[in-house]
Parts: sequence; C-alpha cells; structure tokens
Amino acid sequence: MPTAPSDVLILRDPRESTRKCSLTPLRGKPGVRFVAYHRDKHIEAGERVLLHPDGEPLSAADGGRGLLLVDCSWRRLDSLLITVDGDPPRRSLPELTTAYPRRSRTFEDPARGLASIEALYAALVLLGRPTRGILSGYLWAGEFLAANPELAGR
Repeated sequence: MPTAPSDVLILRDPRESTRKCSLTPLRGKPGVRFVAYHRDKHIEAGERVLLHPDGEPLSAADGGRGLLLVDCSWRRLDSLLITVDGDPPRRSLPELTTAYPRRSRTFEDPARGLASIEALYAALVLLGRPTRGILSGYLWAGEFLAANPELAGR
C-alpha cells in the first residue's frame, strides 16, 4: 500500500507564520507540493479539486483527482484564489469538529472551519488515500481524531 498522498498542491499565504502552520511538517513529503502565494504569480490548478467550505460534498467520484488546498486565514481566501488559474471544482467536507485552538481578535472563524492539516487529513480519508504520517507533527491530532471518530483508525 502506498504511504504518500498523491498530488496535493498547497497554496500558502506567506503572511501566515510557518511556526504555527499545521502543514509545516509535510514539507518535503512525497506527493505534497507547497507554492507560496504572490499576488502577481498565478498557479495552474490542473485537474485538482479545491477544498472549499462552499463546494459540493467531496465524494468517491473525486478519487482520481489531485487536491488543491489554500492555507490562509478565512478573510484572505478570496484574495489567494484570484491567483489560481483554471476552474477547479469546489468540494466541501462533511461537518467535522476542529481541535485547533483558534483565536481571533478581529473576526469570527466559521463554525465549520478546520485547521488546514485537519482538512487535508479528512479529505484523504474520504478519498481512500494514504494518511500515514499526515497527522504525526500535529499537536492536536489525538483530540481531532477523538472528536471525529469516523476518521479515526484509517
């Protein structure tokens, strides 16, 4: 069985702290590529599906496609998406509970918001892809899996 997710592209906002980023432990992992956002630099989405809270539910029909994950604060999501070329279909995740201790002084996070690593893990599980090592560097992995038992043990 393969031990790496296939074709995951992460568009990352460089304004976000890499020290606090839940995805940082995935740097260099086979099948995962990071691209830093720059307003003048566009990226090609290819055949990937975009994980987005306003999309159709992610399903087995998406299994053969790569994933595009935008790693940024909610208020900057639209700005980063402007740099994505193509029209990747938006796919949402089922209602899950985050374990990430989110705190904002300026705006309210959406109720269904997940840490980026949680969203990626859930998408991989739903698509039947390998997840070994995905949560290994995530401090709240145990709490996340306990809060979402449908994802545990996969």
